[in-house]
Amino acid sequence: MRRRKLFGILCLLIAISVETSTVWATEKEMTNTKDSVKVLQDKFLKLKFGMFLHYNMATYKGVQWVQGYADPSTFNPGVDTIDTDAWADAAVSAGMKYGVLTVKHVGGFCLWDSKYTTYDVMHSDCPYKKDLVAQFIKSFKSRGLKVGLYYCWRHPGFGDPNKHKVLPPECDPATHSLEEQNAFQKKQIAELLEKYPDVFYIWNDGLDPKMGVTANEALTHMRGIRPGVIVSANWWDWKKKGQPYVDLAVTETKHFPKANTVPGETCWTLEQSWFWNKTFTTRKAENIAKEIPIANSRKANFLLNVAPDKNGRLMKSSVKALEKLGKLRKLQKESQQTAQPYKK
Repeated sequence: MRRRKLFGILCLLIAISVETSTVWATEKEMTNTKDSVKVLQDKFLKLKFGMFLHYNMATYKGVQWVQGYADPSTFNPGVDTIDTDAWADAAVSAGMKYGVLTVKHVGGFCLWDSKYTTYDVMHSDCPYKKDLVAQFIKSFKSRGLKVGLYYCWRHPGFGDPNKHKVLPPECDPATHSLEEQNAFQKKQIAELLEKYPDVFYIWNDGLDPKMGVTANEALTHMRGIRPGVIVSANWWDWKKKGQPYVDLAVTETKHFPKANTVPGETCWTLEQSWFWNKTFTTRKAENIAKEIPIANSRKANFLLNVAPDKNGRLMKSSVKALEKLGKLRKLQKESQQTAQPYKK
């Protein structure tokens, strides 16, 4: 009798084990299906509100697009450690759920220690010498925020390759073929996804099939490394803004149409432009608060850019505006709940 019971228990354990492994395999297989992409999109849209951080070499050059290769010593925050915790705290105060940092913009300078270039924060001439991407991720993750990374691809729309480098010196667009450029960029994307497992989102700028990398190729490459990553791409051609390219469509300082059905992200600025400038002032929290529900109602998250200054700090006026924005959003939610009809 006891042997029968033991045999029965053993069979049950085997069945549970088989069932569990089957479920795991099914979930893994789903990462390459259209249904799984929809799940990723739905999860993304539930976040509703995030922080965009344009901070790179352009911050120190006082421009939006860097020309040529700026000396690595130019990237000098003047502090031992950039207070990325303050960035994350400001995001939390506003009610944001995720952050996206410009880890490589036009100019080619990288905010992480890349094994494919010395043109990064760990360069011998760069005063900072800290992995800013790792710092950013640690700060945001510790506060329960998700993290995404912005990566700028080489694109003919950026103009003369001798003027706007986009890629580091090891793959200078003026001397390297398109095939070499794309191979280099894919290596760096892979490096970011492998080096930072907490990254849930890659925000691509300048990624366009005209440069030889199609949407399917980009997605296959990224999902082959991280099956659960979600991907957006900013079209170079303004006429195509808002049209789907990868997982998410993107608009800049412009809302999607009212009837939009494509999952997307509306990018806005809290100050006058993307990278910090000493002339910047902060927009009113009340005005920003009006834009967020519009974006959300049109099937898009609202990604608000807040630009750190040369010390890597957010403007005091912007921090205050974010705090106020968080309070206004709470009031909006409370009023919406009050306005809902009573159900008996």
